[in-house]
Amino acid sequence: MAVKAGALRFNTDSNKLELYDGNQWTQIVATSPEAQTGGARGVVSGGGPAPAQVSQIQYINIDSTGDAINFGNLITSRAHHGACASRTRGLYAGGQNPTVHSSIELVTIASTGSSASFGNLTTATRQLVGCSNSTRGLFGGGLTSVFEDTIEYVTIASTGTIGDFGDLTVARANMSSGSLASPTRGVFAGGLQPGDSDVIDFVTISTLGNAADFGNLVAGNHGTGGCSNSTTGLFGGGNVPGNTNVIQKIIISTLGNAVDFGDLTQARYGAATCSSSTRAVWFGGEAAPLQVNTIDYVQFANKGNAVDFGDALGNRQLSAGCSNGHGGLG
Repeated sequence: MAVKAGALRFNTDSNKLELYDGNQWTQIVATSPEAQTGGARGVVSGGGPAPAQVSQIQYINIDSTGDAINFGNLITSRAHHGACASRTRGLYAGGQNPTVHSSIELVTIASTGSSASFGNLTTATRQLVGCSNSTRGLFGGGLTSVFEDTIEYVTIASTGTIGDFGDLTVARANMSSGSLASPTRGVFAGGLQPGDSDVIDFVTISTLGNAADFGNLVAGNHGTGGCSNSTTGLFGGGNVPGNTNVIQKIIISTLGNAVDFGDLTQARYGAATCSSSTRAVWFGGEAAPLQVNTIDYVQFANKGNAVDFGDALGNRQLSAGCSNGHGGLG
């Protein structure tokens, strides 16, 4: 009998519980960000202002407050790229500087240092987004010579792996970091198609297949930033057109339209994002006409406006962020 994705087994050789992700059995690791780094760590790479994209990688400890700290550097400077992470690894894919890239780079979140090569997307792509659970990362949408509906997937622990997952319901780009996940679902929101899109799509991460309709944002929006814990998703800022400070909320396990949650400290577009089980963080962005170094956060449990977290190491927009404590990790 064929094994279905999501099946569990106890490996009597290793004495570990394992999950079948559709391709292989993967060990379920009983650990936490606290055990690895002293708290959930957000790692943000690259960004502009264009055309002078940077290679710098910065990090913050999400459960505290304070200014960002230098982590290392990307192999290739870039903006408009996608990111996802497991408990141990962060991946950054695609983007431009202004050359459009297919490369995927990895960092080990618990340490500091420069990135290493992971593999390549099927096609050089910019303006894509990423999300993940603990084993599988997804990169969706983007812009090649056309607006893309493609979703590709990687097994985060295995370098060089890339495969076709399915398609978004609508081809679109410039979702910035408008994606998020629970341990079972990946969610993609907003973007350009080429007009501002209010579409929210979802997929089941452990399977393969096309996205389905989840609901709609409050208004068409590109450049919004998505954060989640295991149950709640938040989309903050973006361009509707004109920069907005609105934060919108969804419950990931249900279907339906986004609702108002509160406001960022300033209206901006193209902020990077990262999260822990309790906090959502928006990092940098463009508060027209200039990029900013603002870092904001909210508590998922408390509906309301964002407050100041600290400052990034320079003004940045269209960076890519991930963490070892986000909602896709449970």
